[in-house]
Amino acid sequence: MLYKLQKDTFAYFIKEVNNNTGLIADKTQPGAPSSIAATGLGLSCYIAGIERGFITRTEAAKRTLTVLQFFYNSHQGTDADATGYKGFYYHFLDMETGKRVWNCELSTIDTAILMAGILTARCYYNSRQQSEIEIRTIADKLYARVDWQWALNGKDSVSHGWKPESGFLRYRWNNKYSEAHIIYILALGSPTFPISASAYKKWIATFEWKKLYDIDCIYAGPLFIHQMSQIWLHFNGIYDDFNNKVGIDYFENSRRATLIQQQYAIDNPKGYARYGKNGWGFTASDGPGPCIRTVNGVKRQFYSYKARGAPFGPDDGTISPWAVVCSLPFLPDVVLSTIAHATKRLDFEKHHPFGFDASYNPTFPEKNALSHAWISRWQFGLNQGPVILMIENYTSGLIWNIMKKCPYIIKGLQCAGFSGGWLNLKTTKKM
Repeated sequence: MLYKLQKDTFAYFIKEVNNNTGLIADKTQPGAPSSIAATGLGLSCYIAGIERGFITRTEAAKRTLTVLQFFYNSHQGTDADATGYKGFYYHFLDMETGKRVWNCELSTIDTAILMAGILTARCYYNSRQQSEIEIRTIADKLYARVDWQWALNGKDSVSHGWKPESGFLRYRWNNKYSEAHIIYILALGSPTFPISASAYKKWIATFEWKKLYDIDCIYAGPLFIHQMSQIWLHFNGIYDDFNNKVGIDYFENSRRATLIQQQYAIDNPKGYARYGKNGWGFTASDGPGPCIRTVNGVKRQFYSYKARGAPFGPDDGTISPWAVVCSLPFLPDVVLSTIAHATKRLDFEKHHPFGFDASYNPTFPEKNALSHAWISRWQFGLNQGPVILMIENYTSGLIWNIMKKCPYIIKGLQCAGFSGGWLNLKTTKKM
């Protein structure tokens, strides 16, 4: 079941690609631009694909080198249509030219996800083949070029991003638990522009410790927050200052967050359709809105793309199967049961070419004739990649084990104050 889901999902990263730039599409919608986060996930997915026999090492290395060369040679500057600046890249890029689209931001989180994929490739392709030597060389240069100190904008936390028209965005990665671990670990581990550990320590000091459904946890509503950084960072058994304070690591916290999501669906306080033991998964996802509809006498608000969460919402009846799969390493028994239910009972692999639907909403009154639920028309690279990689981490630990050998990651974790477990056995060394 997992092998088929992983293989079907992997096809996204083979077909939704521009062969000249190597950029990977944000979603399956015709004409969609590239997402740099989807591209970073794709670089790690190629490696899982090699190990599973979905792609040859030669072909994967070729695809990887193509996109690394593109990023290295693309224009970095303050121009409105540049590809990046200060080593960072714009969130969305034209698939053909690689230029910025939609007046989007130079994104720190999406660049971090891209760099995580680049460093996975850097550590995996270790042969003396010329293509793999070039991958290692360019990957080092791309990571070294990211000016994390500039992204602080003179303060003690990383900005969400920057635009050439207006400068730095008003928001920062400085408040409450989020997906920002991958940003801070990469910024702390930088060989060229490292930030101070005080920025990380100030951020984790804002985390909220809550009791939900009689479960103590570090709170964040959307499930992706508990998953994204842990695609590459294996937090099981390692502790920072906040972990030491509350007595659990972030891996255990993600297990608890998954339980809370399932319990919320079983409780179903708002009475949405098909919520329950095998009907859960609330995260950033596409939705049927924005609109208000009256359903069975109840006026309900439905959202479009939204970071849905549990138990405090927002919640409009939309479920994301991919988010369930990405909790597989944390709570395998629960997740496997839900995947089996989705595969055998709900046929979520029959509506789209690349594995599970991105999201569905059986409460929304406009139904799909095949499933009696609203179903997202598109599949998204930001969903597809984590499915492949978290299945791989569950079955083999592949991505985690690669990154455990990356000196930049080890240095970043140690600078953040992590210790214990596998990290105590590691020392930083030059690559």
